Amino acid sequence: MQRTNFQDMACSIARTLDVVGEPWSPLILRDVWAGSTRFDAIQTDLGISRKVLTERLNHLVDNGVLDRRPYDRRPRYEYVLTEKGTELIDMLMAMANWGDRWLAGDAGPPVLYRHHTCGEIGRVDQRCSHCGEPIHADNVDLLPGPGAAPSPTPN
Repeated sequence: MQRTNFQDMACSIARTLDVVGEPWSPLILRDVWAGSTRFDAIQTDLGISRKVLTERLNHLVDNGVLDRRPYDRRPRYEYVLTEKGTELIDMLMAMANWGDRWLAGDAGPPVLYRHHTCGEIGRVDQRCSHCGEPIHADNVDLLPGPGAAPSPTPN
């Protein structure tokens, strides 16, 4: 089945989904971030088929999210996050924050985040890059940016 291609849409969400919108990709990135960097370790953790994992890893490497690095003389590789991939982890942490709040249930969150700077356990909190105040869907306006698609001309 052919995937819909979102990369040419004038929408940053659609373009991001073109890279990581398939369900296995965020889980692969999570595993690499958590330290499972080799194919067999990722496959074992996720229970994903070798074929699908190969396709997903190739896609993430081709899109500059992961780097593939050899770790022995056989053609065996480990995967590491690029700068682009590390920024995607920030998005996954925000998703985890939502899941912790709405889906964790009585057991509580499965992962805690200790902040390196202060050493305390914290949660992801989006802030405005200008003023530092919290930024959420209910306190922003959406304005057309320089890369916006042209508005249709009224008849």
